[in-house]
Amino acid sequence: MADIKWLEGNRIQIAPPKRTKKITGTRFATILGLNPWSTAFEMWCAITKTYEKPFEDTIYTVAGKTIEPKQARYMEQSYGMDIVRPSDVWGEDYFNKTWGDFFPESKHLGGMWDYLMKGEDGKTIEAVLEMKTTKRAEDWQNDVPEYYALQAALYAYLYGVDDVIMVASFLDEKDYADPSKYVPNIKNTITVEFKVSERYPDFARMIAEVESWWGEYVAGGISPVYDEKKDAEILAALRTHNLTPDTDINALIKEAEGLKVEVDKATSAIADKEKRLKEVNDIIKEHAMKQFRDGDKKVEIKGSAYTWTVSRSETTTIDKKALEADGLLEKYQKKSEQYRMTVK
Repeated sequence: MADIKWLEGNRIQIAPPKRTKKITGTRFATILGLNPWSTAFEMWCAITKTYEKPFEDTIYTVAGKTIEPKQARYMEQSYGMDIVRPSDVWGEDYFNKTWGDFFPESKHLGGMWDYLMKGEDGKTIEAVLEMKTTKRAEDWQNDVPEYYALQAALYAYLYGVDDVIMVASFLDEKDYADPSKYVPNIKNTITVEFKVSERYPDFARMIAEVESWWGEYVAGGISPVYDEKKDAEILAALRTHNLTPDTDINALIKEAEGLKVEVDKATSAIADKEKRLKEVNDIIKEHAMKQFRDGDKKVEIKGSAYTWTVSRSETTTIDKKALEADGLLEKYQKKSEQYRMTVK
């Protein structure tokens, strides 16, 4: 995790990163403020490798991975499409071979398209296909959700084609429980086609806006504004490992110095009394030890306010000198890392 400086105005600063992640289709829509499920601050953290939420498969991601190949076959069989899969281009290990980026020639923009569609000549790529699964059919009632459309539009733009085909399959609870049984058909799956140039006549401006965002925030090392509620999970993780405005190091040092002065005074005032108390306790302990009889486990000496209890038990210890003499001590020693701080 990068070293972080917390700034006023709900921003953080890091050293401008030398190695970054790219702006993918999902991040593209978010940076433009058109994805309600994530924030630009979250994208900045991921791109700069400051912090990224751990990925864990859910019933939704598992369903998507399971059903996506079925959607591709459905498009081939029902619409007669000639589809190109990533594995057709890079082999089955395409993710590792491409590092999850199908557009290495682009410096800041990248990601992975789902499928491509060939034209009638069987060679020319004419469209990008983006597959989605959802239980929220209402989100698709009037149009493709903007954050999905922009994701596909970016990949079409980077590939150099104008046509996008969105394929959305609608699922219910039983489909998530066992997605292997799901069969795309005309009732549960829709296709929506659009041209990037028609849907987004100012797409070049969007690209320029995102590139400008990169220059200001990623290259500059200063984050966009974070939201305490929307970015709460990320902020909690960052604050666990980094000083925040509430735990500024200078303020901490000043507070520690003040507390230490008070503790030193109090310690000095009771030092003599602590010394005498130890001497008295040792005498009481010796007296109690003499009271033990065979079979006694403990002896109590009661005062008016406190009770001194001395317990007796047997313990087994290791004779380190004997082990060392036999040449075995070093063999069974175990090193552990500890941290010690002194304040003078």
